[in-house]
Amino acid sequence: MRIPNLGETELLVPLYDGMFEQPMWHTFLSRLRQVTGAGFAAIMLRPTKGAETVRLASGQEGWEERLRPLIAKTGTGEIALREGRVYGRSEFDADITAIIPALQVVRICEESGLDAALILAGDANLGADIASLLSALAPHMSTALRVLASVERERARSEMSAEVFARINFGWISLDAKCRIVDCDPQAERLMQQSGILRRGHYNRLTPAAPAVDRQLTALVREFATTPRARPRAINLSHDPWIDILAAPLRLEALAGGTDAVAVVYIRGDRSSSADRAEQLVDLFDLTPSEARLAWSMAQGLSIAEAAEEHGLTIETARNYSKKIYAKTGARGQVDLVRHVLTGVLALA
Repeated sequence: MRIPNLGETELLVPLYDGMFEQPMWHTFLSRLRQVTGAGFAAIMLRPTKGAETVRLASGQEGWEERLRPLIAKTGTGEIALREGRVYGRSEFDADITAIIPALQVVRICEESGLDAALILAGDANLGADIASLLSALAPHMSTALRVLASVERERARSEMSAEVFARINFGWISLDAKCRIVDCDPQAERLMQQSGILRRGHYNRLTPAAPAVDRQLTALVREFATTPRARPRAINLSHDPWIDILAAPLRLEALAGGTDAVAVVYIRGDRSSSADRAEQLVDLFDLTPSEARLAWSMAQGLSIAEAAEEHGLTIETARNYSKKIYAKTGARGQVDLVRHVLTGVLALA
């Protein structure tokens, strides 16, 4: 890539910044028109092969309609352009040249699949100096496309990660020494609004519905305020659906946000009922409905005796079911069953 001249430099900053504008590259296209004297400047961007072409344009009224045949043919691949080569008006079909006095086009590609065409059109002549400018801009445009592709990949990964966290209903709430909410993520806010088991109380205090849990959490937060190395504690809030929290001293400055936060509560809520989970276990491991109900209770930490009592089974029947559950799930015991159930795809259902 050669060193650009002054005129090109005036275009490079808006070219690289343009992917973050709305609409994209608006400033770059406007400035390109000014520099070249063109009546119309456009970028036709096709994200991947076969995808719909995105049109980004800056120009005088009427040019979009005049260029429609060129845009249509280029977008569908009917006009094949070699990458990096600047094409002049005389190289296009008569139905295009008849209505466009001046035209120059260069195609730019990016290795991940982004494909773009940079178009200049006008009533006045676009000479060799303009073609040279487009040729010099092409590698910079290719770099900008590569950055755009990278940003879009990271955005997609971020959205997928956010979707996973949303599906497992996991969130966090930071608290000050008086159990008042300092900050929380959207997922925790939603869980508070929907469950009713935790809520914002008076003075923005995090208030569990159960008084015993409220007292336990308040005591823990006071302990964390004076003993930052104290051990985190887990508290179950509901069995059906399963909702629990982990209260811990705040050791992440990013969550404190320069405030008086001393503790963080990680909240995990199952958005499915026990009946729904049992049906999913039937599908996933080919359990019978009775086995699935017992398996889900055991996965929540209940002993065989406790699970048997919950479902009205004898200890002997529950033990027979548990043997079949371990065989079908491949679990070597209850701890392994918990891992199979709670860390597998069922956690995302």
